[in-house]
Amino acid sequence: MGDEITHSNFDSADFKRFSQHLQAETQLLGQWFGEKAFSQRVPVCGLELEAWLIDPQGLPVPMNQAFLGAMNDPLVVPELARFNVEFNVHPHALQGAALSQLYHDLQQTWARSQAVAGELDTRLLMTGILPSVKQTHLSLANMSEQIRYQALNQQVLRLRGGEPLILDIHGREQLNIVHNDVMLESAATSLQLHLKVGVDQAVRYYNAAQIVSAPLLGAAVNSPFLFGQDLWDETRIPLFEQAVAVGGFAGASRGPVRRVSFGTGYAKQSLFECFVENEAHFPLLLPTCFDDPVEQMRHLRLHNGTIWRWNRPLIGYDDDATPHLRIEQRVLPAGPTVPDCIANAAFFYGLVQALAVSDIPPEVQLPFATARDNFYAVARDGLDAQITWLDGRKLSVQSLLLDRLIPQAHYGLNLLD
Repeated sequence: MGDEITHSNFDSADFKRFSQHLQAETQLLGQWFGEKAFSQRVPVCGLELEAWLIDPQGLPVPMNQAFLGAMNDPLVVPELARFNVEFNVHPHALQGAALSQLYHDLQQTWARSQAVAGELDTRLLMTGILPSVKQTHLSLANMSEQIRYQALNQQVLRLRGGEPLILDIHGREQLNIVHNDVMLESAATSLQLHLKVGVDQAVRYYNAAQIVSAPLLGAAVNSPFLFGQDLWDETRIPLFEQAVAVGGFAGASRGPVRRVSFGTGYAKQSLFECFVENEAHFPLLLPTCFDDPVEQMRHLRLHNGTIWRWNRPLIGYDDDATPHLRIEQRVLPAGPTVPDCIANAAFFYGLVQALAVSDIPPEVQLPFATARDNFYAVARDGLDAQITWLDGRKLSVQSLLLDRLIPQAHYGLNLLD
């Protein structure tokens, strides 16, 4: 869930103050990594699920404010567009009946949400892209009222020098359009899985999460269509990458380091490397300053929240305020049902566990560039994609899943008890 901010207009003093806070917090975070000052109550799982409000004709309905007011649930929150909402569940220790608990929590909230939506003459749908959404739906008039969304739009366009966003996707068909704001992003809705890990194991788990991204996505692709065009098997991937198309410092708005990307490499010594990269390579988007103690990492976490790696490291806190590390796996589309979401979560947690504790680190066997190529090949071609696996063999994702990875994920879940 994103933090709200207080204003959307920033001056040079705001950027300077925020940069100073970010530098101080990044320095402190480096000390925490050196001291291993993170929670060891691991592993813990959790998730976020984005969904659409639609009418009887299957078109988006911009009424999340009324829906959220009727729900009155702090775990159900707005998203960028007025026709999107986000569901959160309480985290669970990743052992025993954790997946059943996730299913129960999400299914219970989903059922209640559908009942509330029905009272408003609408209903909820979970999918990566609503096939019926039109470009005209993605307007600023349909942006949620939260200030952070207005600021995000203003700052993305500022970094682009006022130039509109261009969506250019070549797949089975082609789509090339120009859009004047960040509302394109709201057409992409996802299931985000969280995995809390210990600092000593974080590199292995993070790299494993990157490696499994391709087959995980292959098992779940569900959003090929956008604006009436049949594009990639998971068109949500290029849509989201191009909807916030701003880069890093090296080349201004079109720099080589992108804000939405598969990342720049495996973690080597610690996940602190990602936060150093955040400060060094990404211009500030939302320089709202807070008066909280440096230990709360408000500025570092806000800045990290404007950099959308498909596998993103997060800093959070236990109930006793001990800082912890989480990995947010962002590649999955939403839905199409609660059982599908939990099945995909089970596959992710099991396979990551199996790879993270294997005798030979998989990142030694599979170059990062190959893991990245695998991911985009699967986004384009789904289960038919040919990808290279750890033994160097190239085979279809479908064969890899059925013959090796689903059994391996089962083994990983057994390791987690």
